[in-house]
Amino acid sequence: MAQFHLAIHFVRHQRKQRKNQSSNVKETIPYEKLPLVTIQLPIFNELYVVERLIDKICEFDYPKEKMHIQVLDDSTDETLEISRNKVNEYLAKGFDIELVTRPDRVGYKAGALAYGNQTAKGEFIAIFDADFLPKPDFLNNTLPSFNNDKIGMVQTRWEHINENYSLLTRIQAFILNFHFTVEQQGRNAAGYCMNFNGTAGIWRRKAIDDAGGWKAHSITEDLDLSYRAQLKGWKFKYLLTQGSPAELPADMSSLKSQQFRWNKGGAENARMYMFKIIKSKLPLSSKIHAYFHLFSSTVYLCILISAILSIPLLYAKNILGIPYFKYASVFVLSTMAIAFGYFIAAFYEEEKKKSMWYEYLMMFPIFLVITLGLSLHNGIAVFRGWLGEKTAFIRTPKFNITKLGQAWHNKSYTSTKIPFTTWLEALMAVYFGFGVYLGIHNHDYGLIPFHVAGIIGFSVIFYFSIKHAKLAG
Repeated sequence: MAQFHLAIHFVRHQRKQRKNQSSNVKETIPYEKLPLVTIQLPIFNELYVVERLIDKICEFDYPKEKMHIQVLDDSTDETLEISRNKVNEYLAKGFDIELVTRPDRVGYKAGALAYGNQTAKGEFIAIFDADFLPKPDFLNNTLPSFNNDKIGMVQTRWEHINENYSLLTRIQAFILNFHFTVEQQGRNAAGYCMNFNGTAGIWRRKAIDDAGGWKAHSITEDLDLSYRAQLKGWKFKYLLTQGSPAELPADMSSLKSQQFRWNKGGAENARMYMFKIIKSKLPLSSKIHAYFHLFSSTVYLCILISAILSIPLLYAKNILGIPYFKYASVFVLSTMAIAFGYFIAAFYEEEKKKSMWYEYLMMFPIFLVITLGLSLHNGIAVFRGWLGEKTAFIRTPKFNITKLGQAWHNKSYTSTKIPFTTWLEALMAVYFGFGVYLGIHNHDYGLIPFHVAGIIGFSVIFYFSIKHAKLAG
């Protein structure tokens, strides 16, 4: 229902923007007032994409003398030498660019950013992960948004350079497009807390320092700093129309490592900030949405528990006569609310409107099934986050996959490991098969669609986990 509320805010914002379109004038900053910007590129073992990233940064249509570029490279492989050669190439062309290395990898990405800030020269700090291909106009289109001294961060929308590579990348794009339209713009339009997405954004240096700087007590350091800054009174701005292209994970292992980090980190931050939000001076509506935001990853734990309990409850209904289905039907409302939000997100992009209905009607059921299939992996991540367990920051490897036909499985960084949870996913598919049998045996067909979705979801996740591990080998 919170997402439904954000969808309403998003629709209202878009209507307002269309109404004011004729009076909107693109803001520019006179050359003499252009601020010095430090651009930080945190890198760790990214030999396939680091060159293209540095090239893209040096193509910015912003004065060279106003840019300070830091390549924060913690790599332990040949990436470091590639970075060094690229930095030297652009140094010779007159760019203020430096390779920053650390004696150790303490704090992972947060540690690298904090280390870079010690020598950062800029009043503003832009951050890009290794797989991003920012557009030349990025700085010219984001810096005017800092026209208010209380604006501490500006985030841009992620785009996807390999969206049509496979069904796996298409479903990721479908989910991320919802976040980067309805959720981010909806929160920002309503004045609620939103988050820096770790990349493709720009910070006011003063806001970072005032919030206490980068810290590594969560594996989602971006969400952590976002809430510390907003609880200090800093405002964020989201630019829906400024896209920043990036590469989606092409294999199941990479997707799972990314999902683990995002969901465990969300639980860690919910644990850290749930009481601070209550005590804060935020308006009540902002507090409510901040809770929904921080606890959003916990939905996977709820899905997992509901999935496991559905078969005992089916037994309880038929053997013990407990009429719980009469009350459980309220959850149909949540499915309808989520369906509306994803419809709005699918409708947003003008060029897709002709095929939007086909795309939406195909992808939304797949989204529900895949979400159910990932609930074990992501639910465990959330549970470990709530326990406060410390885990390493496992970065998501990227392979410079930009078009159909390119292979990822003949490259470095691919994982051949099959975690124990993968076998549990196969067991969950069998478990749901028993649920279908139980429903048919008792002539109770209400949960059969849910259990069939469970069979498909867990089977798909298991199948691709095994297949991609074997391909990597």
